Amino acid sequence: MFNFLCPKWLFYQAFTWRKKADIIYNKQLLTSYCYYDSIAKPFLYPVNTLDGIAVTRGYPIDPRLGDRTDHPHHVGIWMNYESVNGIDFWNNSTAIAAEKKNRYGTVKHEKIVKTRASGNTASLAATAKWVNESGDVFLNEKSSYAFKVVGDIFIIDRATTLSALKNTVVFKDVKDGFFAIRVARELEMPSKEPGIFIDANGNTTKTDPIAPNVISGMYQNSNGIMGDSVWSSKATWATLKGSKDGKPITIAMFDHPSNIGYPTYWHARGYGLFALNPLGRKIFSNGKEELNLTLSPGKSVTFRYRIIISSKNIDTTELANLSEDFKKTIL
Repeated sequence: MFNFLCPKWLFYQAFTWRKKADIIYNKQLLTSYCYYDSIAKPFLYPVNTLDGIAVTRGYPIDPRLGDRTDHPHHVGIWMNYESVNGIDFWNNSTAIAAEKKNRYGTVKHEKIVKTRASGNTASLAATAKWVNESGDVFLNEKSSYAFKVVGDIFIIDRATTLSALKNTVVFKDVKDGFFAIRVARELEMPSKEPGIFIDANGNTTKTDPIAPNVISGMYQNSNGIMGDSVWSSKATWATLKGSKDGKPITIAMFDHPSNIGYPTYWHARGYGLFALNPLGRKIFSNGKEELNLTLSPGKSVTFRYRIIISSKNIDTTELANLSEDFKKTIL
């Protein structure tokens, strides 16, 4: 239980059974660090702009009009992977049948280690364990989040160290991973792809309740590649721009040069999954590269990423500057 207050920031976790800690800036909820049992990993949700516009999808936690009901494991901002010693951490959710659960893993939150705040910056550090259905621990995780407000931009920097224990751990080259956000319906790319949606009464329907002109997203990476072609491209950063609640929205993700696989491959899909995956190189390169990252017992690897959220159209010059700033950041 904590309720840590400084002039601008508030970390709020009034009751441990809530299984989340709210990160509040100037009385505005920016996000919450959540570790609900039903989601199978810690995650940030919802994620809001500084003026309160939610950029993350509501489903499956709090479904909103027009939400797609696919991929219930896509929630907020998270980090995990499809194949860790053959166990699938990425796709685990309540939709998996009990008899198949032995194929899936959970990133099990342990504790929030510390919270700090000063000026326009706040931080949260937490630990977790990557376990299979039997409770065998594959990896220890230490993650730190730095939350920053720069003008009208909300910045989240994440550093995660994964450590193997007594056994070798292999991250097989696969498609589904690694650091991701699932965005609100309005920020998807326009598409005629069929789906199941949430209607005005909260029911599921095959009839799309959102007008086509409301769907406004467009990807672009640091090399100028746009749209669906961002998927499987390599770049130091990528952005998703659109509009929501009458304002332009920019979401951008940045790789750090200290990371394995820099510059990363992008696993960005038009239906709202915006992810980077440095570990699936064989898949994204059509077999020209292969990594199969392996950690021997006692060894660790650290990943550092930045994501920014703003209710303004951030141009490529400013994005490049944010990327250069992140390259110099030590997390």
